[in-house]
Amino acid sequence: LSLPPSAGSQLPCFHGSSTIRNLKERFHMNMTEEQLQLLIEQMVDGSMRSITTKLYDGFQYLTNGIM
Repeated sequence: LSLPPSAGSQLPCFHGSSTIRNLKERFHMNMTEEQLQLLIEQMVDGSMRSITTKLYDGFQYLTNGIM
């Protein structure tokens, strides 16, 4: 993630030095493609086993017919 120094300077959410750093951490900008692939696979596996995912999927199915 790289932005020119002036990018977002008028937006309050970009004030402070932690915003870009937090975005880089959230999007795992320091990882290789292989590391990202493993991380995503782990996240998907964890989600598939999660009771909250199952509950949310059930809610979506009942309220919107989405499965």
